[in-house]
Amino acid sequence: MKISTETLNILKNFSTINSSLVVKQGNTIRTISPAKNILAKFECPESFDNDFAVYDLNEFLGGLSLFKDPDFNFSDPSYLLINSGKSKVKYFFSDPSVITAPPEKDIVLPTVDVEFTLTEEVLSSLLRAASVYQLPDLSLVGDGTEMNLVVRTKNNDTSNNFSVKVGDTDKNFSFNFKVENLKIMPGVYNVQVSTANISQFVHDKWNLSYLIALEPDSTLSLIHI
Repeated sequence: MKISTETLNILKNFSTINSSLVVKQGNTIRTISPAKNILAKFECPESFDNDFAVYDLNEFLGGLSLFKDPDFNFSDPSYLLINSGKSKVKYFFSDPSVITAPPEKDIVLPTVDVEFTLTEEVLSSLLRAASVYQLPDLSLVGDGTEMNLVVRTKNNDTSNNFSVKVGDTDKNFSFNFKVENLKIMPGVYNVQVSTANISQFVHDKWNLSYLIALEPDSTLSLIHI
């Protein structure tokens, strides 16, 4: 079988969330961060006949650079055969019990208290600003009129901050993330945020979604930027 460029790119993204991966039979790939604060799910165009586990996903993906348009044979449950032309590799799977694996059932947000669209341009500008100014926090702030995404150091009143308006709201809140947890693919996302301190980012083109935990100090009280 072939594995699409789309799937390989998303696997590269998943390797930034967890360097190991357990894949279940079927076409749904899930991963979860070791701290269990990021959960990602992708429904890929390929379908896998067997469960398998990869301990070092970066190594696995790096090895694919040795081949041009390789074929993947998953028929043996203990290893994967990758071949292209006269070259081939036998890649042995890992013991899944040593890998932090996500739950198999989907997690549903208990409530949707705030919802907005996050464009690729806005996401990119926020991450660039966080890098330039060395800002660790991203806050979704509502002041009863506007809703802004703000990168800042939230516990420092004199911190530099960079903000982008993403909508209007009649609510007052500050939902806080760590910038380092925004390990998502480029694109446009529908974002839903729950007061249960969890958020969901759903890609507008791919069957790709992320659940990202909010920081415990997220609030519904009036916040001034």
